[in-house]
Amino acid sequence: MKGYIEERARALAVYIIENKATVREAAKKFAMSKSSVHKDVTYRLKMISPALYAETKKVLEHNKEERHIRGGMATKRKYELLKNKKSD
Repeated sequence: MKGYIEERARALAVYIIENKATVREAAKKFAMSKSSVHKDVTYRLKMISPALYAETKKVLEHNKEERHIRGGMATKRKYELLKNKKSD
């Protein structure tokens, strides 16, 4: 594996752990696709740094458990905005 990819995977993992960020948030921060971030922090990081991978996996699992709640909140905000625009 190339050196810059290993560094990128480590940087993504550290960002996700420190900020408890989602894959989508990390992708936006690093200007990458979600699939590249996911591959870096799941597949590549496992080979590069198993300890860092384990910490990152905990955050990603936590995010996965909460994703249905986030989706519901986003939908709620969407319809509240639409309701407020109709009131104006």
